[in-house]
Amino acid sequence: MWEAAFWGALSASSLLIGAVIALRWQVSPRIVGLVMGFGAGALISAVSFDLVDEAIETSAGSGAVGLGLAAGALVFFLGDWYIDRRGGDQRKDIGGKGAEGNATAITLGTVLDGIPESIVVGGSLVAGGGVSAAVVAAAFISNLPEALGASVGLKKGGMSRGRLIALWVAIVVVSALSSALGYLVLDDASPNVGAFFQTFAAGAMLTMLADSMIPEAHEEGGRYVGLFLVLGFALAVFISMSQ
Repeated sequence: MWEAAFWGALSASSLLIGAVIALRWQVSPRIVGLVMGFGAGALISAVSFDLVDEAIETSAGSGAVGLGLAAGALVFFLGDWYIDRRGGDQRKDIGGKGAEGNATAITLGTVLDGIPESIVVGGSLVAGGGVSAAVVAAAFISNLPEALGASVGLKKGGMSRGRLIALWVAIVVVSALSSALGYLVLDDASPNVGAFFQTFAAGAMLTMLADSMIPEAHEEGGRYVGLFLVLGFALAVFISMSQ
């Protein structure tokens, strides 16, 4: 369990790194957009090969894969819709359009984005073959631009540096706990239940990618985002095949 918590915290630590970068330097939105595109590609690869493909092998055609994908997509969509209405719709905006008044919504939105990744990180240890390096790398890379954009917005809204850093530290802690929970839930789960939770996370992550991450990356990064997305996908495939 503690190992799962460690890897969950590590994958989310880029949120804190992104916040520090945003406080100290002004990063070009174009560069952040390209990094976001790269991270999106890595996440797509992790979803395909480390979640869905494995779930298909273990579920033996029980229908758990389809149910998990549908449930994950629907739950994320509804949660994201609610948080957007509360003021968290700009949490992935690279230009930093968030404001301190929306800090709660931005925090909840970031947690919503990160929980499926963290659960999968912890669950990947259940098989005993070690953590999925591809999932950890994909989550780490994709979290960085989100923290950059949100931190710029919160800083513009008047949030103090100390409070901003404390906010991201708390989210990293939540991610670590989510990863530990993923390990505990999947450790004693049947293959069908495990497949459901894996594809639930996959459905949520795919919905997040299509809803905000890829559009925002393309808006700021331009036409080169497609190339960076494929590079991220290829790197994650290489990491998965190397394990």
